[in-house]
Amino acid sequence: MFAMQYAFDFLKRITRAQLASRMEGPKLSTYRPWRNTLVLFLWLPAFSPAICHAFVGSHSEDLSSRLAEQNALFVRYEKSEQERNVDFPDRSFRSIAREHQEDVKLRKNLAAISTDGFAEQDLLSHEILLRELDQESRDYDLKLYELPLAEGEGIYEDLAELSDGNFQSAADYSDYLKNLREIPRVLRQAKDLARLGIKDDVLPARYLLEKVVTVCNDIITEDPFLRPTKKFPTSISSYDQDRITAQVTEVVNDEVIPAYKSFRDFVKNDYAPHARRGIGLSSLPRGAEMYQNAIHEQTTTNMTPVEIHNLGLREVARIQGLLQSVAHRAGYASLASYRAALKIDPKYRPSSPEQIVDDFRRYVSAMQPRLPELFEEYPKTLLTVEAGSPTDPGFGTHFVPGPADGSRPGRIVVAVSNFSQRSLVSDETQAYHEGIPGHALQVTIQQHLKGLPEFRSEIRNTAYVEGWAVYAEALGKEIGFFQDPASDYGRLNLELMRAVRLVVDTGINAGGWTREQAVSYFRESGAADEPSLQAEIDRYVNWPAQSLGYKIGQLKFIELRERARRKLGPNFDIRKYHEEVLDAGSLPLDLLEVRVDRWIEREERLDVHRMHS
Repeated sequence: MFAMQYAFDFLKRITRAQLASRMEGPKLSTYRPWRNTLVLFLWLPAFSPAICHAFVGSHSEDLSSRLAEQNALFVRYEKSEQERNVDFPDRSFRSIAREHQEDVKLRKNLAAISTDGFAEQDLLSHEILLRELDQESRDYDLKLYELPLAEGEGIYEDLAELSDGNFQSAADYSDYLKNLREIPRVLRQAKDLARLGIKDDVLPARYLLEKVVTVCNDIITEDPFLRPTKKFPTSISSYDQDRITAQVTEVVNDEVIPAYKSFRDFVKNDYAPHARRGIGLSSLPRGAEMYQNAIHEQTTTNMTPVEIHNLGLREVARIQGLLQSVAHRAGYASLASYRAALKIDPKYRPSSPEQIVDDFRRYVSAMQPRLPELFEEYPKTLLTVEAGSPTDPGFGTHFVPGPADGSRPGRIVVAVSNFSQRSLVSDETQAYHEGIPGHALQVTIQQHLKGLPEFRSEIRNTAYVEGWAVYAEALGKEIGFFQDPASDYGRLNLELMRAVRLVVDTGINAGGWTREQAVSYFRESGAADEPSLQAEIDRYVNWPAQSLGYKIGQLKFIELRERARRKLGPNFDIRKYHEEVLDAGSLPLDLLEVRVDRWIEREERLDVHRMHS
């Protein structure tokens, strides 16, 4: 009796001690803290089956309790993200600091939950959210909020696009008025954050701010905010039309345009004179830290700028060799002569916007029946192709997901402006990248994953999402598409641009390159025409490291596939590999690698079992 009581007390002490020992993040490959407990389980039946039964029951209850606690934190995080991602969030420093404190507290509570005994997906959810919160904390510590005009298009442009909304009722115009009245606050808060950046030497490149002034002048001159009052739907009465027009005009003239003028003058007279003269992050006091942080966020790796730069140089050389082979196959002596011929060949010049859209539809339709060769299970949802803005030269081809409930199809929206200056040679590649088996397939699968917290369906790691889409482009080649050498050239030339990005992004933000150096390297590579390469360079300056995830992610998907093929030999099934990499949603690349390695181990055990059965 004494021995049994001692064993039971000892077991409880081990359990409490282990549950009190909290992990900073789950170690996906180890469960050592429970090793002694498991040994004791084997010893305990000698004393009493009843004691074992009692402990197993209490452990099960403890596991359920910890999972419930974790899920409650997931719900809290999701709610806070919804509150922050409204159309016009409070971006005052006080609000940003409060959000940071909330994140710190949430992270502490999540890390305090022991993940011992968690199933793989619960463990992944735990680790992914810890990493998301850690990234937000690093961004806060580096004061990246003091760069309110960085990353993608500026808020001043987004606000000017409010007039492009769908106005079908008086209620839509009422909402529009509310949004217009928010514009002065939004621009004022952006100025306040920029002033903090001046004080802390967290500053954008000067030439980009000069462009901001130009854009603001254009917005003030064009005054797009009155556009919705120029044409009303017939369902709105003449009386309401006059009332709405007067209200909108008053708010625009008295509040919106003055706010834009104040913002423009601030950027021109107060902000731009303090901006960094060097175009890259390396010209800032904490620029090296900022860039390494951006690399980690965008690639989910710890690669250094030098490693990425050298990888880019190797990839550029490799892909240019493949392009040279395509040129020879097409009957040309050099890549340069083939490029020159493609530029003037009328076969690859669209005669209308509709021809570009039809080209995309043709490639999507051809890929659809071939998907079973690449995937065991895949979404059967509709995918439509439509033309984008006919006038906006900055509009790029992209995929727009449909809602998760399937009430509307996903859409590939195709760039068609200045159609006569465009080329058809990259249409096949882009159709697979944006459509199937690229973004449209991956995002739809992620939307419909079952049994996962909501935030898992929303996360979009650049290296995973864009890496998959670039990887998916070449799947068409593997099943017999890209028969036209020009189309294969288009595929490889787009891949070349992703490799050039590794060289130029790191050259600018870590190597101290001038804009002239960046332009020179891009031109010499032949990867893009002049307007495209100029826009690409602006992108690397305004959004450092974002472009790196495409190529780094693609190479990881290829690396893991070839590892599986090598280890599994004739039992390798590409459809099962694709299922494994897609069925957990968007993952950091190291967690994706752990997942694939575990799958390989399971498949190897199955092979051994088949051999002995």
